Amino acid sequence: GEKSGFLLFPFNEKLMQFWETYILIMETLEGNQIHVIKPVLPKLNSLYEHAISGEKGCWLFHPSWHMCIYKRMFESENKTLTKEGILHFLELYETKHLPNSLGFSEFVIGPLMDALSESSLYSRTPGQLMGACPPLGMRLQKFLATYIMLLPEEEKGSFLLKFIQKMTSRHWCAVPILFLSMALAYIPACKVLGTEGLHALRDVLQCTMITHQILLRGAAQCYLLQTAMRLTDVVSLVLVFFFSSSGENCLMPDWFEAKLVATMILLAADVEQMRNKHSGKSNIEWIELETFLNPLLDVLMKLGSNAYIPTLKTDKSLQLLLKLLQTCSLKCSNTQDDGVLFFIWKSLMMPVESILEFVLRRLTTNELSTVGDLDRCDLYLDLIPEIVNLCLQVSWKKVPSIKNFILSLTNASIRNLQERNSEEEPKLKEQIKKVASMASLTAVCEIMHRKPEAHLESLPSVDALKRFISFFEFNEVLKKPSYIEEKSRYVCAILSCSCLCEETASQGWGKIVARYVRDQWICLRFILNSFPTLAQEYEETSEMSLSTDERSRKFLQSALEALTILPSDQVLPVFDCMKVLVPKLLDSSESLCIEAFDLAWKIISSLSNTQLIFWSNLKAFVRFIFDTEVLAVAASAKGQAYAKIKEIIFKLIDMSATKTGVFNVVLSHCCRSWIFPTIDERSALANAFLNAGNYCELITEACVFGTVFRRDQRLIQDVHAFIENLGEKCAANVVTESTNRDDHYVRVCAIKFLCLLDGSNILHKTFMEDIFIKLLDKDKLVSRSRTRYYANSLQHRIKNRVWQTLLVLLPKLDQNFLCGTLDKVFQAGFGNNQASVKYFIEWIVILSLHKYPQFLNKLWDCFCYDEEKLKTSICTFLSVLSHFDIILQNTSEKKPALKKALIVVLQWCFNHNFSVRLYALVALKKIWGMCRLLHVEEFDTLTPVIESSLQQVENMHGTGNARRNWQRIQDHFFFATFHPLEDYSLETIFYTLPRLSELAEDEWISLSKFDRFTDVPLPPAFQWYHSRMELRDLKPSDWSQQDMGSNSAETDSQTEWTDVQKKIIPWKNSTPSLDLEMMFQDRAAKLGKSNSRLIVVASLIDKPTNLGGLCRTSEIFGASALVVGSLHYIQDKQFQHLSVSAEQWLPLVEVKPSQLVDYLQQKKMEGYTIIGVEQTAKSFDLTEYCFPEKSLLLLGNEHEGIPANLIHHLDVCVEIPQQGIIRSLNVHVSGALLIWEYTRQQVIKQKQQK
Repeated sequence: GEKSGFLLFPFNEKLMQFWETYILIMETLEGNQIHVIKPVLPKLNSLYEHAISGEKGCWLFHPSWHMCIYKRMFESENKTLTKEGILHFLELYETKHLPNSLGFSEFVIGPLMDALSESSLYSRTPGQLMGACPPLGMRLQKFLATYIMLLPEEEKGSFLLKFIQKMTSRHWCAVPILFLSMALAYIPACKVLGTEGLHALRDVLQCTMITHQILLRGAAQCYLLQTAMRLTDVVSLVLVFFFSSSGENCLMPDWFEAKLVATMILLAADVEQMRNKHSGKSNIEWIELETFLNPLLDVLMKLGSNAYIPTLKTDKSLQLLLKLLQTCSLKCSNTQDDGVLFFIWKSLMMPVESILEFVLRRLTTNELSTVGDLDRCDLYLDLIPEIVNLCLQVSWKKVPSIKNFILSLTNASIRNLQERNSEEEPKLKEQIKKVASMASLTAVCEIMHRKPEAHLESLPSVDALKRFISFFEFNEVLKKPSYIEEKSRYVCAILSCSCLCEETASQGWGKIVARYVRDQWICLRFILNSFPTLAQEYEETSEMSLSTDERSRKFLQSALEALTILPSDQVLPVFDCMKVLVPKLLDSSESLCIEAFDLAWKIISSLSNTQLIFWSNLKAFVRFIFDTEVLAVAASAKGQAYAKIKEIIFKLIDMSATKTGVFNVVLSHCCRSWIFPTIDERSALANAFLNAGNYCELITEACVFGTVFRRDQRLIQDVHAFIENLGEKCAANVVTESTNRDDHYVRVCAIKFLCLLDGSNILHKTFMEDIFIKLLDKDKLVSRSRTRYYANSLQHRIKNRVWQTLLVLLPKLDQNFLCGTLDKVFQAGFGNNQASVKYFIEWIVILSLHKYPQFLNKLWDCFCYDEEKLKTSICTFLSVLSHFDIILQNTSEKKPALKKALIVVLQWCFNHNFSVRLYALVALKKIWGMCRLLHVEEFDTLTPVIESSLQQVENMHGTGNARRNWQRIQDHFFFATFHPLEDYSLETIFYTLPRLSELAEDEWISLSKFDRFTDVPLPPAFQWYHSRMELRDLKPSDWSQQDMGSNSAETDSQTEWTDVQKKIIPWKNSTPSLDLEMMFQDRAAKLGKSNSRLIVVASLIDKPTNLGGLCRTSEIFGASALVVGSLHYIQDKQFQHLSVSAEQWLPLVEVKPSQLVDYLQQKKMEGYTIIGVEQTAKSFDLTEYCFPEKSLLLLGNEHEGIPANLIHHLDVCVEIPQQGIIRSLNVHVSGALLIWEYTRQQVIKQKQQK
């Protein structure tokens, strides 16, 4: 019964309802238009009611019938329809109690997941705020959780396994993977996944995420990890993994065990401590902890003296020691109170000498001899800083032994590196020794750098190190032939040795060499930073008597060479060395420095921002190029280097358009170093702030920065915002440094930087004035490039950002400067500006005049231009006058200004443009209110005129638009609520005003972003922060856009489809119960023979779009035929796009234009009236013409109309009455109007006859 349910039922009402609804839905879906389909969607719910038997709770119709509908929606070209279909399907399990069916699971893993891989479906709905979870993301979570709970226990595991495997089987984009992972993580915990499930999760991590953005990738990984923890049967798995990892091996043991044991020891001790605290014990003896640590301490104490302990044992002990120390230092917030840590640290202090002795022996004698030993070398070197840290934390008694250890290690490593090989072919063992020695020196340098409190730099070995590094031949290492041969020899050795496996050689020789070179540069970085006067004391040989300058040049040349040979994840120390070297050489060797800039840029620009090293490299690059000293020296010379740095600035800004967050790194570095220079930066330069003036492009570009994203990029931004909003709930936010990569932070940084500037500081003052002028010029440039621009276009946004920044700078500018620049502000007011820009310009004018009322004459001058110039801008200046009370607040003598204002405003109250009159009346109302308060006698004569005018406006007779608009403009926020002084705040400028002026939401910058961006703080006394509540609570409503009528179409779309567009089973009207098959075959013929006797002749029309539209209109209104010039048009894609299959239901006749005369004659003989749609001397008005039943409508060509030779054959011409200036309508629209008028008249006639 399940396969073909409907065969078992008699032909009953329920069955009929199901099929009628089913066919209606499928037919409607063919149209692909969401406004037609949406009202039919609720009908899907009733399909389920018909399809499920109430008593038995089983399917009467096989669920695949329903799946067909969803599949049709998922595969639609219209993405909105796909999204509707997916959301509807996901809602099913929340709202309906559906019987379980295997078909559903297959459908979810097949078509549904295929549809879910489309990123654009995860966009926010228009009303949602940035950072909210998209509706599809929420629905997916609920659906998956509900669906899994409803599945029978035995099916859950296989369904989830297939679901996760599907995520590995295709290259998903970042957004779908993220939301699917999130949905998986929110499934209520159930232990259903086994080893296969874990492997599938691993595959998702490995295959699909390599190219995703770091934060999205990190978040998805967190959710997949959560999934693994909640859905895996851990017990059975862990045993398998443990047993499979045992076995003796010559390799260094895996770190997993050490991590696990270290964590277990600490957790156990913590639990014990809590228990003791709880029971009130104060003196704890830590007997259990001691028992845990004793075996480890035994081995560690013997390390120094006993040379025969098996390597595996020493490795494991040292690994555990390292993990214990690292886990402790992670945890230590306040170590004094932590008894566990203190006890462990004290215990581990005992074997310090023994460990150091062992490490020194291993690192400096010939004990490390294979590639695999380099892992051990790393283990030993990682231990050293932890042990130093331990001694400094717990007891300084051991510091002398540390000093002795470092002295011996340094000297021995230098000796090893200075040894020259006697043989031509160096042995592998010797090479490894060199690598280990260089790594040891690097570790020593790092410890001295990080732990200055240990005062290690006073050791005599440091001098030797300094001298050795200063005269080291950089980059020349381990000649190629010899180490390639060594490697092959080494590989042979491995192959012949059974207990070693291939992985031993996992560190390829190239990596080893790269590391060796990198280590040299880390040592040099330490030497350059610690001893600025480089090796001048050693003037012993001719080689050493090079001047510091020449030595620096040699180093820089070596650095360029190193950049070409090192892989990009190893170049950081080279960048850091270049930062020290370049300022010294910019004067003498400019071309070499420019080469350094170019090479560094080449490395950065070749990296992808989805690689983790991209950001650390970018930061090092920025520290180098934008180093205070580098910038200052380049700017003072104003040579090629200065031009090169400016070029790099613009390249970085361009790069930021595709790699979000690049500009942020540059800008926050510069702003910090210019306004809060560190001690070194201060000494390097009399005033770091000079750089801001020399490179002010950075700030001006930052103030207007922000690309208008394509839809797919905007989606990524939205999802980033959503993840950042999750805060600590999503570990990816804690782990990755992705915060502040959002484009808004560039402007936030620039604005906070400008807020920190002080008008009384002469350097700051000239800088701000320079920025102000540059931004005004930028605005002018944008206006000139495009005089008319769309709302929310890039031009609009840039202008908006310019004026926001000018508004921030305004209070810091003095009178003299403003006097010169206010004219430019007024000039900008004359432009054709979008609403938001208009408000900012008006606000700046109001504030400037409030502060310096002596500039009022400049405002009056603006009203003196001819009307042509003022056409687009007069409302701006009238809006300024509507805040005249604030402008005159500081003026003692108000009367002359009021008089002038009245005269000006009254002229505009009689303007022919209604909008202008409204603005003028708002201003008049304000100014007249001020006059009455002052009781100015001169105005008494005007009183009756003005009072009656204002009264007349208030009581405007009639209830038309005029009265409504007068009310609206007065309620508009700019006139009713906004207060130019009290609302002056960052929130109003960057969030409230853009929101109220209906700027795109991605232009609103909330205050939380100013708080979150901590790199540059706001000045302590900064008071302009929040908008007033009255303004914050307003909803956007622009009075000029209000008369579009209320949006009643958005009423309840879920109402049961009584009102579905009447595409309702057309054949119902004619044949109630004929056989279904018959109905389908006969349908076209029946529709063709409808009651209408109207023929539409479109042979003269040659545009497929117009013909397609006419075809659809003719079919809808039941014309008996459409005549076209050629039936080939039907195959045209554009025709089909507009006709939406109407040609299948409407008889089409081909009559070529040359045959029209004969055709019209023939139709006349058949009794048709030939009607032309044309404006002639004797045309009838369409509203007065009565159509005969047999009408033939002849439509003209798009350009020429109806040719003269056909006009003679017309019985009558009908024209459509017009109100506007443009002379003609589109031919499809004209035809549609006449077809409708004909239909309307026929319908009325039929009703009257009844």
